[in-house]
Amino acid sequence: MITTLQSNGQTVTPSSSGYAPANGTQVYYQVYGQGKPLILLHGAYYTIQLNWGQLIPQLSQGRKVIAIELQGHGHTPYSDRSLSRTTLASDVEKVMDYLNIESADVAGYSFGGQIAYQFAIQSPKRLRKLVIISAAHKTAGWVEEVTSGFKKMKPELFANSPLQAAYEAVAPDKSKWTTFLEQMMALAGEPFDLGDDNIAKIAAPVLIISGDNDGMDKIELAKTYKLLGGDHSADLQPMPKSQLAIVPGQSHVSLMQQTDLLKVYLENFLK
Repeated sequence: MITTLQSNGQTVTPSSSGYAPANGTQVYYQVYGQGKPLILLHGAYYTIQLNWGQLIPQLSQGRKVIAIELQGHGHTPYSDRSLSRTTLASDVEKVMDYLNIESADVAGYSFGGQIAYQFAIQSPKRLRKLVIISAAHKTAGWVEEVTSGFKKMKPELFANSPLQAAYEAVAPDKSKWTTFLEQMMALAGEPFDLGDDNIAKIAAPVLIISGDNDGMDKIELAKTYKLLGGDHSADLQPMPKSQLAIVPGQSHVSLMQQTDLLKVYLENFLK
């Protein structure tokens, strides 16, 4: 999971970027394109470019794309503020306030998907549609080898990695790297559950995308899809508003490299 994404050579320049005040810290954002707003939330330890660099040039052709770097990630400074999914989801809303965005589609990958789920739960009026890529709303959503791996993670696993290089290229204080890792790993090692009842109450349409071998427990994933109104015969009753896509031959990291496929899924769902 610490393998990083490679750029496909496409680059675009943000129309604007900066910092939004959010719950006692400053959250970095980049804006691309024009049109209906789409907020992108990256995975753990990633920067905007590492996670979304391949997709932003395509998604921003017909939309306003707002990419955010979460607490301690990339340009967003490290903070001793307690790290919680509730607070990070509130940060997303604060960025929307700062940019005068009333409501938006939200797409989150991995850890960013957890924050996207939490945003849907606590800020439903600000959400239009939700895209969850390779993310669970509770610890039980991962296979056992992944949850066990989270508990064993150490900062030295990331030493001299592309993730560290990306962090040091943009972080306002490079000396916070190890402290940032320790903060994130502590959170990853704690069991969490956003609540099945809360997921079932999400009114917005949800697209779940998962690789067939991305570390997600597919039995639990099917249960999540059922909570969202899916898993019935659409020949006998209306098609559910939410969708589930299982992409064959993909791991947690390689799934995000399927740029053309993800573009089609997102554009068709977010119409």
